[in-house]
Amino acid sequence: MALRFLGTTSDHGNCPTLYEIEETGDLVVQGDLLTDPQHLAQLRDVKGSETFVVVPRELLTRYAPKE
Repeated sequence: MALRFLGTTSDHGNCPTLYEIEETGDLVVQGDLLTDPQHLAQLRDVKGSETFVVVPRELLTRYAPKE
């Protein structure tokens, strides 16, 4: 499946970045790994295959607005 670059709020080409899986329309987010133990403890229904990244709200509102 192909990824399509949607945009970034980074000025230097680093994360955070938003992509779309072209075939499904699903979004892929690149960001810093969430490592704060207090935040991780509050997450619910976590599957072993999941990971969590921190995403600035601006990234989503700019490149993935709700239609």
